[in-house]
Amino acid sequence: MNEVTSDPIFSELRPRLVRLAYRMLGSVADAEDIVQDSWLRWLATDRASVREPAAFLRTIVTRLCLNELKSARRRRESYVGSWLPEPIFDPQDGDAADDITMPLMLALERLSPLERAAFLLHDVFGMDFDDVSLAIGREAAACRKLASRARAHVTEARPRFAIGKEEGLKFATAFFTASRTGDMASLQALLSEDVVVYADGGGKVPTSLRPHIGLPATLRLHEQLAQIFRAQPSQLIHYAIIDGLPGFVTIEGGNIMQTTALQIEREKVVAIYCTRNPDKLKHVIGAVESAISIATNY
Repeated sequence: MNEVTSDPIFSELRPRLVRLAYRMLGSVADAEDIVQDSWLRWLATDRASVREPAAFLRTIVTRLCLNELKSARRRRESYVGSWLPEPIFDPQDGDAADDITMPLMLALERLSPLERAAFLLHDVFGMDFDDVSLAIGREAAACRKLASRARAHVTEARPRFAIGKEEGLKFATAFFTASRTGDMASLQALLSEDVVVYADGGGKVPTSLRPHIGLPATLRLHEQLAQIFRAQPSQLIHYAIIDGLPGFVTIEGGNIMQTTALQIEREKVVAIYCTRNPDKLKHVIGAVESAISIATNY
């Protein structure tokens, strides 16, 4: 048993701390590092003097994330192509712990670090503004304004037409089949007129450097991809809810792993998020292996 799991308080809070750090940074690896740093600071703390461990640890994680965001934003300014947050999903396809989806993560990216922190701590993780004030080092009144501004920015990104998990995964199945077999008529029936395709390869694997916007551009892209799939079939690994959206994990081109998440509104796909950057998919391998193991045991 390691030190973290031997501490019942930290062990219980750790999943929520990781979620907070991930929502702040958009990176699973960075979130894990932040929470590990918070554990070391927790070890050095006189825990008997801490009245509310959850608030105390969220404050530590938030401050560490704010420091990390300074360098993270500089890295993203030089990022090659579209940037997407690292995809995450529950291997058992359980319900998400909050309603932050891929579109909301992208909306959060457009906020200032303090707006992002105030919104997440108050609106998502339920901290009152006095505690938010302590966490980010601003007056409570200022925190209210930060959260309010952030709320206005992300409102449009919230799902307006909720879709159930089962229905969403049926969409993902239909999309995978149509796109990989080159059935453009079936694919077109799934897509909205203003659909957008985002692909994140980080300059490390082949992807479009700019989004494909609109139905004609999206169909042309998938016509080209279908020719590739005929020569090198796409290998389906797992259907999943990825960052709150239905999608799937595949192996493309023989060895490139990819996650595809579909934003669906009014029974049409309005956005397609493809993550191919291998640096962002390392944790997905373990999650997929867990999902396959769970399915095999039933």
